[in-house]
Amino acid sequence: MYPRLEIDIQKIRHNAKLLVDKCKKENIQIAAVTKVYCAFPEIVEAIKDTGIKYIADSRIQNLKKLKHINLPKILLRIPMMSEVEELVRYVDISLNSEIDVIRKIDQEAKKINKVQKIALMVDLGDLREGYFNEEELFDCIEQVLKLENIKLVGVGTNLTCYGAIIPSKENTQKLVDIAKKIEKRYKIDIDFISAGNSSSLHLIDKNQMPQGVSNLRLGEAIALGRETAYGDKIEGAYQDAFKLICEIVELKEKPSVPIGEIGMDAFGNKPVYEDRGIRKRAIIGIGKQDINISAITPIDTKIDILGASSDHLILDVTESDINYKVGDKVEFNLEYGALMSAATSEYVYKVFKG
Repeated sequence: MYPRLEIDIQKIRHNAKLLVDKCKKENIQIAAVTKVYCAFPEIVEAIKDTGIKYIADSRIQNLKKLKHINLPKILLRIPMMSEVEELVRYVDISLNSEIDVIRKIDQEAKKINKVQKIALMVDLGDLREGYFNEEELFDCIEQVLKLENIKLVGVGTNLTCYGAIIPSKENTQKLVDIAKKIEKRYKIDIDFISAGNSSSLHLIDKNQMPQGVSNLRLGEAIALGRETAYGDKIEGAYQDAFKLICEIVELKEKPSVPIGEIGMDAFGNKPVYEDRGIRKRAIIGIGKQDINISAITPIDTKIDILGASSDHLILDVTESDINYKVGDKVEFNLEYGALMSAATSEYVYKVFKG
């Protein structure tokens, strides 16, 4: 069945073990972030015994699917008030930045006689979630420590995901320093110092990771074998554990410029075309409803992607050395955004190998 996402479980397992060993040398434990592939249990089962310490996801729905896996679960996205009841049942550690939500977590945890662990997020300049003002952070901590069913276990930060700020020795050290201040001021242990995601890996390679960092939350590095500060491949890791395979549904020679007055396409854009004469064009059965077309690359390097509608992807196969026919398959490598959309789409079949 096509289109389909082929998933090589052994390659993902290899990447996870490689990164566990890499981080272990710095006394850093890994939270494997599973959201990019919708926490497919087949993948998580394969990596659970590689030495990863936590499973992390931004959706409680995904963590619920993994409740049978005996690893602590971290909720990455700041909790919504409306999901707190499920949070206390399925999540071990949540990342927080709002005291009202934390109070709600305390109330729900009390109902089931549970002490819920939390980490407070610190904004180091990326301007997504977290406390930007240090005194506001300390004020929150003072209130948190009064709650009977909440245990503050750590602090975390997020970089590159919104503001594209690259983790550095300097900004990461600030997180470690804040953790030390909390320990000194409030006489508590802060064991969970989570210094970011796959974009922080380059600090290990450069011997610039501050001592005291105890956790990294790694998604793309495990799934696609890349660090995300500069987009570099991780030495020894696989970048092709996921592959998209689609079927050709039409193959015809047509002009390269549409004929008539050009208006808006189906997505409200007014396209611009280059006149390259008559070209051999293949249409494959996948579209923007299923995949982020800007984040896929044909494995046949002589194919050009021309564009897509909701359900069709149009390719120029004129220069290819392969004599494609209707029904033939075209394969693509995926970047993070494409993998996320393909994994989420119910119209893309999933096939596990290895």
